[in-house]
Amino acid sequence: MQLHLTDHQRSLQKAASAAERPRVLDSPTREFVNTRVDVDSHPPSSMRPSYFPLALCASLLCLCWSYTLRSSVSWVVSSKDVDVEDADLSEEVAPALLVDGAGLWKANVLGDRLETPGLGEQVEPESEEAAQLSSRLFSYPVEKVKKSGGSSSPPPHQETARTARYIAHYSDWGHLATISTQDKIRGLPFGNILSVSDGPQDNSTGVIYFYVTPMDNTVTDLKNNPYASLTFSEAEGDFCRQMVYDPEDPRCARLTLTGKMVEVAPEELAFAKEAMFSRHPVMAKWPVGHKWFFMKMDLIQVWLQDWIGGISIIPLEDYFKATPY
Repeated sequence: MQLHLTDHQRSLQKAASAAERPRVLDSPTREFVNTRVDVDSHPPSSMRPSYFPLALCASLLCLCWSYTLRSSVSWVVSSKDVDVEDADLSEEVAPALLVDGAGLWKANVLGDRLETPGLGEQVEPESEEAAQLSSRLFSYPVEKVKKSGGSSSPPPHQETARTARYIAHYSDWGHLATISTQDKIRGLPFGNILSVSDGPQDNSTGVIYFYVTPMDNTVTDLKNNPYASLTFSEAEGDFCRQMVYDPEDPRCARLTLTGKMVEVAPEELAFAKEAMFSRHPVMAKWPVGHKWFFMKMDLIQVWLQDWIGGISIIPLEDYFKATPY
């Protein structure tokens, strides 16, 4: 008997036949789409990102390969330092050790080009020979740094005069406050960091010497008003770190010397040079074209805080009689 099927029945029959046939996979894409994943079990091995960590590392390496590290430090420290003890530091010979020092007062080195702030002009990098010379211009021999950094233990805090002399002698730099002559802050306090010395390591005097240039704002201020205050902190050394004292902790002593800044007299010049250059040997190589000269502070007051409970104003006579050793 021949059956006559309607169009609807034929469609249902074809669908049933197709469901019974196995599904054919043409490509890896189909295989991924039609793969059954059980949510309660691990996915098939084809879905595991086994190469993802390697791909990530490769991408990072390629990214890092395209970068170049550059130093933003203004003055490179070279290992080929000039030994100041063996060098002739007379005024006639010293210029031979120097290069054009105009860069001393320029902006920081950015990459390998210099840009003057506000002017937008760029200066080509210096030659290799000049770069080697300028690197030595601001370099400290390592052994000299170690010598200048060494000091004995601080005196007992009850010995205030001796503590003041100790800080003044073993500090290589201090913060000098002046009355500013700059236009925007004229008449207001202005602070600057200056290298100092009260004498060679084995000959402390208590008198603070400086080596400065007229190109410095601080010197301009002192020409208008020679009175200044110089502050030291025991935090410069290792004592406060070893004792875990914050720099503002009264037990981390601080000393402020106030006085009149004067130029060193000719008869005292030799000692001032020995005091500064023995503690800061690199200064002997600084550009003579900047007209460096020596100053000292004639003390008026010695202010000290070295313990909890108040400050000490130390008489000048006691200060100069004490010894830091």
